[in-house]
Amino acid sequence: MYRAHAAHLIIIAAGIYLVAAVLEGLLYLANNVVAAIIGAVIGFVAAFLVQAALVKAAQDVRDGRADLSIGQTISAASQDIWPVAGASILAGIAIVIGLFLLIVPGLYLITIWAVIVPCIVIERTRVFSSFGRSHGLVKGNGWNVFGILVITFLILFAAQLILGLILAALPQALSTAISTVVTGALIAPYQALVVTTIYFRLVGVESGVAPASPQWPGGDPAYPPPPGSPGGDPPYPQQPGSPSGNPPYPPPPGTPGGDPPYPPPPGSAGPAT
Repeated sequence: MYRAHAAHLIIIAAGIYLVAAVLEGLLYLANNVVAAIIGAVIGFVAAFLVQAALVKAAQDVRDGRADLSIGQTISAASQDIWPVAGASILAGIAIVIGLFLLIVPGLYLITIWAVIVPCIVIERTRVFSSFGRSHGLVKGNGWNVFGILVITFLILFAAQLILGLILAALPQALSTAISTVVTGALIAPYQALVVTTIYFRLVGVESGVAPASPQWPGGDPAYPPPPGSPGGDPPYPQQPGSPSGNPPYPPPPGTPGGDPPYPPPPGSAGPAT
């Protein structure tokens, strides 16, 4: 998906980051505290807008083509910027506290809240409801989601490291500005595609469209109900002379049908001949 729609996704991210970087640079020239605060706010808003816009774009290109223009994508995402910002800030605070305390709680929260932004942008879930919705989707597939997040982190870390080495010779301010725009434009779309793909995969598992990893005791899935069987066990094959799927009794000697004869009661001489 990234290769097929790289230009579309990168332009969305680069456009937002570039506008934010220009505004931050102009405010930096003012050289005062108020301007610095405003510049920081612009940077935060731009980051949340990029998240929402790229998730919207990832949803749009899942059918193989971009139906929404860049302007339409950003306009649609701007309607969810404040819920995305609120949920991201709350999740970030909780995750940092979890990582600071014992690390494991933080990793757990990162996993169960992995699809908060897609829940808000795609399902229009509210801020607090998005936490429960994300947890409900991830439940039962936590290790798979965690593994994907770890691999994605390693890929993005390597990309940022390489870019940092390339820009190391530039002045610090210029290197930071270029790194923010370039890194955000190249890496943010990939990250958004991963998270959005996880979301749709989990929704498919929830609805039964996509197969899930075995979650049954022992790891073996139950039998799928075959045609004509109300349960999960396959029925007996239909046999000649039987109206149902159960095999008839073989006709014992002296009986015309497949049902066994009644035994002779005590005091009886047996069946008449």
